[in-house]
Amino acid sequence: MIDTKKDFTAIAEDLGLFNPIVKGQVIPVRNCWHFYTSGDSVEVLYHDAGEFRDGMNRILPVVVRYEVAILAFVLMDTHLHFILYGSYDACNRFVHEYLRRTSIYLSLHSAARKSLKQIVVNYQPITDDKYLKSAICYVLRNPVAAGLPYNVWDYPWSSASLYFPSADSWTSPRWTLGIDNRIVNDNELRTLIKSRVKIDSEVRVVNRIILPSQYVAASIVEKLFRSHKAYNYFLNATREVDIESRGGSISHLTVPLCEMRDNRAFLLNEMFGVSNLRSLDMGQRVELARCMKRRYNCSIKQIAKMCGLVYNEVKDIL
Repeated sequence: MIDTKKDFTAIAEDLGLFNPIVKGQVIPVRNCWHFYTSGDSVEVLYHDAGEFRDGMNRILPVVVRYEVAILAFVLMDTHLHFILYGSYDACNRFVHEYLRRTSIYLSLHSAARKSLKQIVVNYQPITDDKYLKSAICYVLRNPVAAGLPYNVWDYPWSSASLYFPSADSWTSPRWTLGIDNRIVNDNELRTLIKSRVKIDSEVRVVNRIILPSQYVAASIVEKLFRSHKAYNYFLNATREVDIESRGGSISHLTVPLCEMRDNRAFLLNEMFGVSNLRSLDMGQRVELARCMKRRYNCSIKQIAKMCGLVYNEVKDIL
């Protein structure tokens, strides 16, 4: 993991943090990447809060192995996003190692052997400061854009609460005041990260989650935005199309996948009197897919996957 304090000068030069802001002009940046997985390439990455918590705790033991800095991230039930600083090779290896360990975890805890074998990993190079700010805010806004019942800064499986937190007031997150934070010993740490990876620094934990402030370069992001005002402006002004147009569509659903599974179960019972998709023949699956498309605002790719259909075979008939 890059030591952002020790290497601050090099990072600041790459991100243009020393450059003056000139209205209407962008500042070139180097060595920044947006890595993300496709939301329709797997049915689920994290099944419940326990798996999300373990997913958060997997980040630190992986990132310490690579010369990268995490600027922002979000974990969603079907996909994930990381905004990273570092060489392409180091960032790419970090993301793939994280997914490899997630695949092992799923095979051990959910009997989902090789469930991530077909997962699609995409990336976008980030070349200017405006796009970097927009990409960070796009990532942090993902849960809200997906219709989840959170404010941006409240979603527990992302880095959103780390930037510009209020200090020493009743609205302050407890972890910013050091309340409930504690340093874990080696045995507790191995239990949390489910790994024997050696981590040299002290590790602070709150509510069984390794504090993301220990591996997210929040201070660099704050220097990038320079003020609360600019950060809030980009949070509100960033549009999904601004990000998606740079490198192809980034999948996001207006109906969260967990709700889609519930909707599918309801329709299976309502339409066919069954609880298992495997009970349906192909004609019934197409009928189910058409019903889901009429009732719910979902992508055809995701509906096809939810109904056990091959997208290329049914995209023209749904």
